[in-house]
Amino acid sequence: MRRRILGGTGISVSEYALGAMMLGAWGNTGHDDCVRIVHRALDAGINVVDTADVYAAGESEEIVGKALKGRRDDVVLATKFFNPMGPDANHGGNSRRWIMRAVEDSLRRLNTDYLDLYQVHRPDPATDIDETLSALSDLVRSGKVRAIGTSTFPAEHLVEAHWTAERRGHLRFRTEQPPYSMLARGVESAVLPTAQRYGMGVLTWGPLSAGWLSGRALSASSRAGLESQKFDLSVPENARKAEAVGALSEVAAQAGLTLPHLATAFVRAHPAVTSVIIGPRTLDQLDSLLDGADVTLDADVLDRIDAIVPPGTDLNPADSYYQAPALADASLRRR
Repeated sequence: MRRRILGGTGISVSEYALGAMMLGAWGNTGHDDCVRIVHRALDAGINVVDTADVYAAGESEEIVGKALKGRRDDVVLATKFFNPMGPDANHGGNSRRWIMRAVEDSLRRLNTDYLDLYQVHRPDPATDIDETLSALSDLVRSGKVRAIGTSTFPAEHLVEAHWTAERRGHLRFRTEQPPYSMLARGVESAVLPTAQRYGMGVLTWGPLSAGWLSGRALSASSRAGLESQKFDLSVPENARKAEAVGALSEVAAQAGLTLPHLATAFVRAHPAVTSVIIGPRTLDQLDSLLDGADVTLDADVLDRIDAIVPPGTDLNPADSYYQAPALADASLRRR
């Protein structure tokens, strides 16, 4: 497994990272099987494990904690906070009050005394970024966190955060974790160039576009109702995705690759990308993805992908996983 340096942190990370969202109630409910998945990934040379407090209400972090027993020092361990962790309105978000509670909860579940990377899972319009950066800087200085980052932040929020850190004397975000795939390329226009400009490491998620690029037939029912609107082929944007998947499958076949291997190699090919997060639910899925770890794409193949899905394009805007508050809340654009 090849390694790259994570932004300017000096931390060496594998080109694949293991995403733990599917470990636990959201995916694989067998804890022993999940531990085997983590161990198989580590044995294959993956040294980054990424999770979040919200995944299966903390169960994913607990499983990761079990799996890393005796191997913690060999792993770059990352987790995230922001999403609600209970009915109390203060048990979520990006406030200092919640960050200080959330980090202790994650450390306990992960059975560790420090995090290599602590990430803000989403922007919080209710909290000043100065407040968030101040709290996270204190965690780094206390030794509980080694580096801080963001996930699914638009480019303008990244710029604001860097300027705030510089002007207020805070530590700055060293990484961004955006959704990126052959079907969801919106981050190419501003997010990835901004990350490069500020020397941020990039750990992408969703290279298989929530299963669209898995090589298996998809339907809303097969997703058990989870975000079914993103798989309903009566939605024009999803029909466009289905058409693109057919064309991309032909590109993969002509290149002698499986569609998942084409998809992950495409993401790795972008110069801004440090590591690609893969989120297998089973050992077989992990092994299949690992088989493509050394695949590289030549310019001709990349050009053919560009012709099917133009650079900077999200075929379904919902795949950006972020909507500006002013677009979602009518009261913010009316007097």
